[in-house]
Amino acid sequence: MSIVQAIILGFIQGMTEFLPVSSSGHLAIMQNVFGINTESGVLFDVLLHVATLVSICIVFRKDVIMLIKEFFGMAADLFRKIKDPYIVIVNSSYRKFVMLIIISTVATGVLGIAAKDFVEYAAGSLLIVGICLIVTAIVLFLADMAGDGRKGAKSASYLNAFEIGMAQGVATLPGISRSGATITACLLCGFKKEFAVKYSFLMSIPAILGAAVLELKDISKADLSGSMLLNSLVGMLVAGSVGYVALKVMIAVVKNKKYIFFSIYCFVIGVGAIAANFFVK
Repeated sequence: MSIVQAIILGFIQGMTEFLPVSSSGHLAIMQNVFGINTESGVLFDVLLHVATLVSICIVFRKDVIMLIKEFFGMAADLFRKIKDPYIVIVNSSYRKFVMLIIISTVATGVLGIAAKDFVEYAAGSLLIVGICLIVTAIVLFLADMAGDGRKGAKSASYLNAFEIGMAQGVATLPGISRSGATITACLLCGFKKEFAVKYSFLMSIPAILGAAVLELKDISKADLSGSMLLNSLVGMLVAGSVGYVALKVMIAVVKNKKYIFFSIYCFVIGVGAIAANFFVK
């Protein structure tokens, strides 16, 4: 992989991670059609996801700080509850938010680990990627049809969190948009638009970190040459910078519910990927 290819992949990751068009699907198409070999398995893809994770932390920094603070506060109260059983652990909106994200993360993790081998196989198949992009197009069409909800952290149920976590787990398939699937799931569960986008991106933080940790065990198998590390760093910088802008755009898209354009785009790219499957070897 050259540094130019790393920049291109970083740009694609940053642009498509937050827009509902599937970053993993676009990366898979680029790598299959143009024969780009990152020399590191899925490690490079994970590093790009970590870079866009930083963008989330910057845009939602106040929420991230509060969630971390309340998480450790809940842990401390859990120990205190041994002596005082009347202590209420989940006693605020942010603490409820923490519990919702934990449940979503567990659901995502179980499904993601179970499907890990198939996901890696799917990344090498333009046919599967194309089909998944068409599924994303349908999901985004449903998002445009969904009514405006009223649920926030306090009124959202733990079942809602599980359902949204499962949607995120399915979105590990290349071609299924993570943001599209989870925001649509949030809207169908009756979440307010602003809370839906916030929940979708904040719940991705532990999922991305978990994927990065799992990938560390295979790091010895990757080609960690000086050029690979430089290319990865450049790709991450591009992905993080572009991702910040794309996230701001996505927040505006959710508020105005203009998914139909992305739905059409995913359908066209999906059909193109399926067609390319019969010509690219």
